[in-house]
Amino acid sequence: MEYSRLDSPVQFLKGVGPRRADHLKKLNIGTARDLLYHVPRRYDDASTITRIADLKVGMDANVIGTVRSKGVLPTRKGLRIFQAVLQDESGMITASWPGQPWLDRKLREGDEVLASGPVKFFHGRQLHPREFTVVERAPRGEGAEAGGDPEAPTERRPTPRAAGTVFVSYPSTDAIPQWVLRAMFEKNLEALLAEIDGDEYLPDAVRRELSLPTLSEAFRKLHLPATPAEAEEGRRRLAFDELFFLQLVQALARHREQEEEPGIRFERTNELIRPLHESLPFTLTGAQARVLREILGDMVSDRRMNRFLQGDVGAGKTLVALFAILLAVESGWQAALMAPTEILAEQHALKLRDLLEPLELPVALLTGSVPGKAREEILESLRENRLPIVVGTHALIQDDVRFAQLGLVVVDEQHRFGVRQRMALGEHGGRRPDVLVMSATPIPRSLALTLYGELDLSILDELPPGRTPVRTLLRRPSARDEVYGGVERALAEGGQAYVVYPLVEESEDLELKAATQEYERLRTEVFPERRVGLLHGKMAADEKDRVMRDFREGELDLLVATTVIEVGIDVPNASVMVIEHAERFGLSQLHQLRGRVGRGDRESFCVLLSSAGEGSWERLKIFASTDDGFAIARADLQIRGQGDLFGAQQHGRDPLLSFADLTRDEELLLDARRLARGIVEADPELSTPAHARVSEILEARHAERLKLWKVG
Repeated sequence: MEYSRLDSPVQFLKGVGPRRADHLKKLNIGTARDLLYHVPRRYDDASTITRIADLKVGMDANVIGTVRSKGVLPTRKGLRIFQAVLQDESGMITASWPGQPWLDRKLREGDEVLASGPVKFFHGRQLHPREFTVVERAPRGEGAEAGGDPEAPTERRPTPRAAGTVFVSYPSTDAIPQWVLRAMFEKNLEALLAEIDGDEYLPDAVRRELSLPTLSEAFRKLHLPATPAEAEEGRRRLAFDELFFLQLVQALARHREQEEEPGIRFERTNELIRPLHESLPFTLTGAQARVLREILGDMVSDRRMNRFLQGDVGAGKTLVALFAILLAVESGWQAALMAPTEILAEQHALKLRDLLEPLELPVALLTGSVPGKAREEILESLRENRLPIVVGTHALIQDDVRFAQLGLVVVDEQHRFGVRQRMALGEHGGRRPDVLVMSATPIPRSLALTLYGELDLSILDELPPGRTPVRTLLRRPSARDEVYGGVERALAEGGQAYVVYPLVEESEDLELKAATQEYERLRTEVFPERRVGLLHGKMAADEKDRVMRDFREGELDLLVATTVIEVGIDVPNASVMVIEHAERFGLSQLHQLRGRVGRGDRESFCVLLSSAGEGSWERLKIFASTDDGFAIARADLQIRGQGDLFGAQQHGRDPLLSFADLTRDEELLLDARRLARGIVEADPELSTPAHARVSEILEARHAERLKLWKVG
């Protein structure tokens, strides 16, 4: 991209300088462009501002007033309260901040303040602000603290924000408060908007079709809105840009994976598929039948399948994957299923062998624990095409593993593997195989399209009939003895149970029960007659596998564990799970944990023990009220926010999405996806003049992702 003044250091902007530029680094602002992209955190419409004279006790209000006096009041109990008298044209009110005496150094007499909070009665009306913003700083020479900041304005001039109807608040720091940021935008916004036109990449026709403003219009509406609706118009355009360029990376990756090399055109003979279908003691669900049509349709076409199969716990993903495996095998190709842990790989191998017993089709298991001679026999059989199906862990992508004719790769629990690991299994010589990745961790469709946009999406949104429902109970810690009594009754009836903790060892910072300490207590004091095991992520891999195997085979009655059991354990006899400090887990994580019980025919329970406050308690009540993993995932996204859910998808310090909100921008995401895929289909190299600017911006935004996917 040609050099732009927007890429110059922020220190050269008016009103910044070297000292403030250094402080701006804490806000991830290093260039003029970074300042322009600094996302407002909130807007206050002047129409929602209440005159001070109209404030009544019990109201929750926004007010704007000038600080006329201020000070810190001590109390007999040692609490220090900062108070400031705010005045507007209608009257005055005392604003009170208990326990925040340090605000006396932050606010000056003469500052104009926007404050939001409840109006309470304490020796008269008082405003108790939840948050406040200095709309305009008192100039030097005004108020009791003249001569404060040497870079403060020398005269009192209303900023465009103060004069308009909408007040913009930004993420700020003590060194760079609101009034400093507002002054920076006031002095530099017009010049920055003139420069941003050079980044425009959307043709006018596309913008009109999508009802999006130009970039310069978007930033003007973002930073200088006349109404909240205008601010939203600006945000939507910048959100579209984020989603579009992310989808463009994924569209290029998809093209590379599916189109650049010819796919395998599998031939369906039904030699294996029909016998398996006829041997099943149940009928496929409608969702399984629909998803199978999508997968098998990909496999019999000329292009490579690259599909993401998402389904709730118990929705039947493994069976769907097996039909795909059989299509590959009956066409003369080999298939590999890769799982993140040895115990999960073992379970898949056992399940596949059981289902394929009527077909007399061998299934090999290749993990790090397979001894040398047996491992060599498996490797030789794979090289000589005498072994059609192999299930394994990371051991499948070791350098000495060679397939004669690998046609299909199935990756289970996709989020446990990186992109490079997934791609590695598909690069074992010969033609690149079709790829099916699966996850039992439900995520909202918008998040799936964002994180895995290079994959086509299939969703199993229906559970097979007859699945034992799990009753979810929410209890306070005071009921722990009663809960343990219920666990003992389940064990006495021949069942098994889990007790899950959020920590491996006790933390000095958090008063949480930890698995290692509680294991000793449960083993010696609470369940002394029971066989109790311990499982956590810090244990060696072979030790973890041994404990999980003992529990699965009934050698242990009770398993004390951390979230290492979130995936990978299928024990039909386990009917009770107790989760301590349940408020410390995300809803989707709780759903995965709950999915470890109710896998057999016993009545099953999941008990959440929590001392959470009202907000977290309500969140747990949402979880307890439904067993729909997708509904829980949507609630989790709304409550926790998307940042917590991206995990390893983040690159560098910048968030993956700053403007886009996946809880409300799904239609925008679909528009971005359509445009990105259309451009790549028409111009996969982005080499035409029409796409030159698109290519430059893509490289600037996503250089690391392009390298990861070997595209661009």
